[in-house]
Amino acid sequence: MDTKIYSIDIGGETLTAEFNNLADQADGSVIVRYGNTVVLGTAVMSEKPKEGSDFFPLTVDYEEKFYAVGQILGSQFVRREGRPSDEAVLSGRVVDRTIRPLFPQHIRNEVQVVITILGVEEYDPDILAVLAASLAIGTSKIPWGGPISSVRIGKETGTEDFSVNPSYLTRNGSHYELDITACGKDGNVTMIEVGGKEVSEDLVKAGFERASKEIEKLQQFQNKIISEIGKRKVEIGKPQVPPQFKELFESDFKKKLDVLVKTGSGTKQALHSIESEWIDTVTKTFPESAPSAYDFWSERVSEVIHREAIENGKRADGRKLDQVRTLFVEPGGISPAVHGSGTFFRGETHVISFLTLGGPQDSLSINTMEERDIKKRFMHHYNFPPFSVGETGRMGGTNRRMTGHGALAEKALEAVIPPIETFPYTIRLVSECMASNGSTSMASVCAATIALMDGGVPIKEPVAGISIGLMMESPSRYALLTDIQGPEDHYGDMDFKVAGTREGITAIQLDVKLSGVPIPILIEAIKKAREARLFILDEIEKVIPKPRAELSLRAPQIVIIKIRPDQIGLVIGGGGKTVNEIRERTKTEIDIEDDGTVFITGKDGGAEKAAEIIRDMTKEYKPGETYDGTVTKITDFGAFVKIGHTAEGLVHISEIAPFRINRVTDVLSEGEHVPVVVKGVDERGRIALSIKDCDKLFAERKGIKPGGTTPAGQVPPRE
Repeated sequence: MDTKIYSIDIGGETLTAEFNNLADQADGSVIVRYGNTVVLGTAVMSEKPKEGSDFFPLTVDYEEKFYAVGQILGSQFVRREGRPSDEAVLSGRVVDRTIRPLFPQHIRNEVQVVITILGVEEYDPDILAVLAASLAIGTSKIPWGGPISSVRIGKETGTEDFSVNPSYLTRNGSHYELDITACGKDGNVTMIEVGGKEVSEDLVKAGFERASKEIEKLQQFQNKIISEIGKRKVEIGKPQVPPQFKELFESDFKKKLDVLVKTGSGTKQALHSIESEWIDTVTKTFPESAPSAYDFWSERVSEVIHREAIENGKRADGRKLDQVRTLFVEPGGISPAVHGSGTFFRGETHVISFLTLGGPQDSLSINTMEERDIKKRFMHHYNFPPFSVGETGRMGGTNRRMTGHGALAEKALEAVIPPIETFPYTIRLVSECMASNGSTSMASVCAATIALMDGGVPIKEPVAGISIGLMMESPSRYALLTDIQGPEDHYGDMDFKVAGTREGITAIQLDVKLSGVPIPILIEAIKKAREARLFILDEIEKVIPKPRAELSLRAPQIVIIKIRPDQIGLVIGGGGKTVNEIRERTKTEIDIEDDGTVFITGKDGGAEKAAEIIRDMTKEYKPGETYDGTVTKITDFGAFVKIGHTAEGLVHISEIAPFRINRVTDVLSEGEHVPVVVKGVDERGRIALSIKDCDKLFAERKGIKPGGTTPAGQVPPRE
């Protein structure tokens, strides 16, 4: 197998791109290595256009392979890869969002990019996936405006400099405050993912600038490769617009469209209505040219919306460029059965989030190619039913968009979730999009924040999110739009989502339709996002200024106790018998960590009852402590007395009374309650008890004289 290898140093590690005939039936293929992480990227374009398609048919598949981590994963019954994990879906979306804007959008030939993960160790394959896709397409015959590069930039708390492509080990530390994935070319950015712990706008700006420097190194690396081994690109001409389209538009539709936008009445519904009228007219008048009608119309609407925003500062719905739509905030009030809920309206975008609290046993167990034996205690899920946009469609399941939007909101909120040491609950949020007209993901952040506070979760700070749009003619002629609605998202050039607290940014996501956006424009957008975020937080805090003082009565109670690690076996018992008996008696769930931390989850006081049992089981008894005990067994040499739920000690016959007695049964009987004091505990944990040292009048009260006889010569009656 002939192989040509190119290499470059990035972040102190060697990155290599290997070209060979391994997948030589593909239009382009490459193997990219970074450390011991290896990915294969392939790209194929169909020979003929896809019939009936009115959009560019690009598919990106991100394939996880368990052999890549040397593991036989999957279920017990299916030892092979199944549906993609959420991590695979998110990584595939990163590739898709990065490369899609660089294709000629008039192409109707199907293009499929497949990223196959061949090896994973210290580095995340998502960065390599973008580079592999770029090189596979760039060296192929497929028309494309690349190459494009990707890099991860991070920062640890207390450090001065950024780290480039940090390892899993570094990123997973609690001291890691900023994680940026940036993709771009020629000084511009096409895709960004940011996770932060309330970091400043200045720090994010510095991170973007550092990412741009590293991206330019990778661009030069890729350009050299493509110039040497790249294939000649296929030319696919753009369909010619029939002249009658222009005449029809100018005579019957241009004025209507201009009036809608210029008067601020260009709402989602109004634009959709006039679009339907255009399509119907074209279909009836020029049926042979109907397939081009939608593209032509979209270009005209985009031109008008861009022109009015850039030249006149006007938006389709009449708002000012930096104006947030009308807000509505309501905590609770949806269902008394839930543990917390939050309703958030921003214009025609309506989201309700629901909070559910559970114990540690309700955490999500993750065992995938990238994450193994992980317990996830905070989850945010996002649902987008078809009725939210006035359409019919299939219900059930989760598509890539839902997974991506849910993960973005989760990232935005994660920075303020209380640690398990102070709030040991598993937290699940579900955001239901009831109506959509622009950025339901950021509305989900706001609704989820309200739900958390309504449920009494002691979050560090409230979080809000907003989307900033862009209409751009050039880097010097553009307009930024705060809180974009549907048409501005559809026809605009950028969807820049920023979430955070009053203190700083917790998450960013950037999608563009251009070949890239200059960093100075993004920095300006971040500032506008901050202004809008603070406005939204003001409105939320007017209604619910802080988390409620108490959890919902319907939420479970969690009690945390600590036992010695060597007592874990005692609590669990043989085959789990003891702990299962406690669970059954108290109707609780009990989770025991290796360090001896015990989490007990229950309702109606069950958690505290179970905690009391375990405390008694593991209690270290000390001499001098007194208890009210119960006689459980009588022998010739003394009596066994139960002094807790499980602990028993022996009262020797000599410790029953301050004088000699002949028979234990003269004084005690099984089931009798007696006062005892601990005399001592031996090395085997056996407890010695005394009655006489605790209550010297006990025998006299029984009517026993010294010598061991009663006045009637009978055993005294039981008290």
